[in-house]
Amino acid sequence: MNELDRPLTTRRTVLESAAGLAALGLAGPLLAQPPAVNRPPPPPGTRLIMLGTRGGPGVSTDRSESASAVVVDGAPYLVDCGYGTMRALVAAGVGFQSVSTMFLTHLHDDHTADIAALLSHQWTGSKATPTNVYGPYATERTVKGAIEFFRANVEIRTVDEGRTEKPEELFFGHDLDVGNEPVRVFADDKVVVTAATNTHYPERFVARMQHRSLGFRFETSTRSICFSGDTAYSANIVKLARGADVFVCEVMDHRTYENNVRRAQEAAAAGNPENVFRHVAETHSTPGDVGRMAKEAGVKTVVLNHQLRGQAAQGWTIASFIDGVRAEFDGNIVVGEDQLVI
Repeated sequence: MNELDRPLTTRRTVLESAAGLAALGLAGPLLAQPPAVNRPPPPPGTRLIMLGTRGGPGVSTDRSESASAVVVDGAPYLVDCGYGTMRALVAAGVGFQSVSTMFLTHLHDDHTADIAALLSHQWTGSKATPTNVYGPYATERTVKGAIEFFRANVEIRTVDEGRTEKPEELFFGHDLDVGNEPVRVFADDKVVVTAATNTHYPERFVARMQHRSLGFRFETSTRSICFSGDTAYSANIVKLARGADVFVCEVMDHRTYENNVRRAQEAAAAGNPENVFRHVAETHSTPGDVGRMAKEAGVKTVVLNHQLRGQAAQGWTIASFIDGVRAEFDGNIVVGEDQLVI
């Protein structure tokens, strides 16, 4: 059910289960787009575009940090905005000026790094309609901080180019009040969005801070798509994803998990029990965790995202992701790549 009536490249590195690429209608990245005046109208229906599938903070040349777009009848809804998102939006033929609604699963920098750049370029590009950003506690503050980041740009262009638009009147952050049970957080004429907290932050830390990590579910007239966000196994996400057509879930391979467990133990023995290695091992999902959540939720298709991959030299392969999920889940499995359209 490929809804893109545009040229596609032939480069394809995604592997998926024998359950079927054809049944999913997956399309590769778009070629350079024609001028806007010559473009056909956007295709109807709901598409999921994987903009950035890299797990964790860092820069690589092959994959951007976390970001996805749910495009409903041509209108994009952005989920996370890690480094590389702006370029990925352009490469996908969506563009960044068309983004008016954004959802943040949590406020780690690999999910937020491009927010200031995106909003700044929207302002400089004379975007006339508001952009609203929804997410956990401190999302409003994050957007205000992004505006401060490009304040000098606004001051210069206001004087030098005669601009009158104020970014405070265009860009808005909204802190969502979300708990364990799925709750509606957004609705318009194209989509209804619900959210629930996940287990990216262990309970002992949740008790000490207001910050939360969320999963989101998008319901359109044609599809349901649930995003786990960064999380270990989560009963809340199972409830949120119940019966979804597509479950976009983060994944960490077993060797990465085992390596971080070992290094966490070494750091704890050296006097630092709460360390980054403990965080990685404790707060992300192994392929088995992904399969278990997918099976319990009864979803149709799993798309692996925010991939914490091991080293190929040490035996890691994409098939190891698939085999680990398949041990628990017998539906469709897709290993996401940047610019994949589902």
